Amino acid sequence: MLDTPLMLWELSVTEQRYRAVLEVMAGVPVTEVAGRYGVSRQSVHAWLARYRDEGPPGLAGHSHKVRAHPWQIAAELESAVCELRRAHRKWGPKRLVFEMGRRGLGTVTRSTVYRVLVRNQLIEPRSRRRRRQDYVRWERPVPMQLWQLDVTASAFLAGGTEVKIVTGIDDHSRYCVIARAVMRATARPVCRAFVEAMAVYGVPEEVLTDNGTVFTGRFIKPRPAEVLFERICRENGITARRTRPRSPTTTGKIERLHQSLQDELLEVHGPFESLAALQAALDAWRQEYNTDRPHQSLGMAFPASRFAPAASPLPLRVPPQLAEASPGQPEQDKPSPADLAAAAVPDHQEAPLVAVEADRVVPRSGNLQVGGQQVWLGPALADRKVTIWVDETSLHVLDDGARIKTLPSRLGVAELARLAAADARPAGPSPLPAGTGTAVEIERTVNACGLVGLAGASSTWATSWPGSGSRCGWTAPR
Repeated sequence: MLDTPLMLWELSVTEQRYRAVLEVMAGVPVTEVAGRYGVSRQSVHAWLARYRDEGPPGLAGHSHKVRAHPWQIAAELESAVCELRRAHRKWGPKRLVFEMGRRGLGTVTRSTVYRVLVRNQLIEPRSRRRRRQDYVRWERPVPMQLWQLDVTASAFLAGGTEVKIVTGIDDHSRYCVIARAVMRATARPVCRAFVEAMAVYGVPEEVLTDNGTVFTGRFIKPRPAEVLFERICRENGITARRTRPRSPTTTGKIERLHQSLQDELLEVHGPFESLAALQAALDAWRQEYNTDRPHQSLGMAFPASRFAPAASPLPLRVPPQLAEASPGQPEQDKPSPADLAAAAVPDHQEAPLVAVEADRVVPRSGNLQVGGQQVWLGPALADRKVTIWVDETSLHVLDDGARIKTLPSRLGVAELARLAAADARPAGPSPLPAGTGTAVEIERTVNACGLVGLAGASSTWATSWPGSGSRCGWTAPR
């Protein structure tokens, strides 16, 4: 007897559904049929309904794709989003949402624009990094309270020369106050750019920089010293703040400005034919950045809408080395005549010294405070009323008109102005004797503590030039 081979074949999905429907129609319970075919009771009932409505063709497989979605973006909007993105490759979803509404092309959401860009292969989808929880966002409440300053080196001229760019941004409004190209980021070009900006916008209350030697001399070896930038801040009553070493996120606003400058100008239009061509491009970019470029950190507002210059009753004090260019100074580092006229006082002279007088009662500790400067008088004068005569050079303590103590003044123009606005009054002549009109010149060596011996006593007049071996001189009346 020959063995008959067993024939096996696989039923299609449509055939299996058809057999299931026939079994149910023959009286087999739906639960039993569903268990045999490994589906739910709802699926069997759905097959029965489709068989009654469409016959055997209704049992064929159907696509689960949604034919129409009520929230699906219109084809015209999707085309407009794609055209804007192709025309401006640097614009992200938030900027595209803003520009669509600004140009009257329609209202879309950021997530919709992102999906449109991914669907049309205009961006590569990627997972977003979780924001670090230890970052603390901060912002000054009003403009001109704080400027962030820095120097970036990402521009090149046609000959391959690298050019530095001095930048500054207002912390509250993100208004770019400085974008100045210089050949070398040394003290004078950087400080000149700072002074020119203050001549246009006013004097800020504070500045925040990194710890570069252009901005601070506290890390100068062997001993710290005051650099030109710090002198400008001190003489104009500006509080100079520094970041902690290796903390670039503290000046994150100006670092973000550098990224925008690099992406939107330097990588697109460089290298430049000359320094003048680069400066012209910087001026045009800064104008657009301030007035026509929305900022996500400002809720898509323009920096110019949140910025206002500061008006100061005191003249801007400019060091002589910036008010007049040295003979060998490169032409590109010289300020324009208009800027010099606005930044410097007439005839390139420093503003006259301001002197005020104020009455104070000596506290029981004997340590008197005047405009932020401490004056030690001792407990013996406690509860006694004295008169303080002070200008930018000297501070005198008078008791019943007699001078009992003289110190070098640590108050600048801003501190003197604050005293005058509070309870001080314009001062009379200096309490020091006028002398005979003749003068002698004296040279002394400054010791490591910044003290100088003079006429048998030590003097701290040389605190601006600390360092053993340094030489200083006075012209003193006789």
